[in-house]
Amino acid sequence: MSDPMICEMEAASAKLPRIDFLYLSEPDMIRAGVTDMAACVDTMEEMFALLHHGDYRMAGGNNNQHGAIIVFPEASPFPAMPKPTTDRRFMAMPAYLGGRFRTAGMKWYGSNIDNRDKGLPRSILTFVLNDADTGAPLAYMSANLLSAYRTGAIPGVGARHLARKDSRVVGIVGPGVMARTSLEAFMATCPALDTVKIKGRGQANVDAFCAWVAQTFPQLHVRVVGSDEEAVRDSDIATFCASVPTGDPSLYPTVRREWVRPGTFLSMPAPCNIDAATEGDDIRKVLDFTGLYEAYREEMPKPVHRFIPAIGVRWFDLVDEGRLAAASLEDLSAIVAGPAPGRTSDDEIIMLSIGGMAVEDVAWGTQVYRRAMAQGIGTRLNLWEQPALK
Repeated sequence: MSDPMICEMEAASAKLPRIDFLYLSEPDMIRAGVTDMAACVDTMEEMFALLHHGDYRMAGGNNNQHGAIIVFPEASPFPAMPKPTTDRRFMAMPAYLGGRFRTAGMKWYGSNIDNRDKGLPRSILTFVLNDADTGAPLAYMSANLLSAYRTGAIPGVGARHLARKDSRVVGIVGPGVMARTSLEAFMATCPALDTVKIKGRGQANVDAFCAWVAQTFPQLHVRVVGSDEEAVRDSDIATFCASVPTGDPSLYPTVRREWVRPGTFLSMPAPCNIDAATEGDDIRKVLDFTGLYEAYREEMPKPVHRFIPAIGVRWFDLVDEGRLAAASLEDLSAIVAGPAPGRTSDDEIIMLSIGGMAVEDVAWGTQVYRRAMAQGIGTRLNLWEQPALK
């Protein structure tokens, strides 16, 4: 079978200057396999190896920025301008990824926590995928599921390399979308899991999560717990997936060293803090990709954790305060690519910071697009037969 990338390029060249692209609705994305978590984890692992070798680009002069964001002022002379309520923003996340992908793309989204009162997701996302040679659009796709599954897959890559192989109990704080996709990824990479503990703020969200687990993973025993401590204690894998307002790190969910038993893998894709004891070198501290955090460090006023609530950002703040050695911070991309070790003993405690990167969207978006093309899924749209301006 010929390489799909070569087929796309040959097809695009044969039709020049006509440009068509594929529109993929959310139902189209589902049909094309966007919710195939096992494949998504494998794709993210492949992406990490490319990151380690430098075959990628993201935004900014350092090529590592998370994206470009529009935020709104506290006071504006324009009454129609949006107000800066919690998570009120527009954001663009562009990237290029090499290897067999060799595509560029951009996720674009608006976010408003009040959307929930309208029956909408907090964030509404779309993604455009482009040919890396001509820059022409290949696809325009619904991206809420794309983003959710690539986000959940990163904890799965982490668990594959950093969790105990015999992990049985996972503790989750925050029973939302991120908790569901993280659990799917853990189930894809840790087949011995048999128990999930869930802690949430609202009973309705906890009930919905429990019902979803019963339907999706009926083999799992579900325990509802009343505190973050109960979620972490005696868990082989623990993860914080709750959304909270940024600005005051003392209010972020906090991991306390006394809760964590030997051998635990701590996956942190959402706001998180640690107590002083957890700063110690008895806990391995792994970044999903060091370059992302170095970019935050360059761009943002210190301490950066006030604005970017990822635990890896806190670690770099501790480096700047002289309380942590920069050399103690490890990199998941190096672990995946091979130069650095994954878990080396059953007693290691390992914490993974997950920041979210545009290359993840490009990797999974490319994979889903190619499945859609192969299976005839989606709607072909025309940009032009001949460009009006050349």
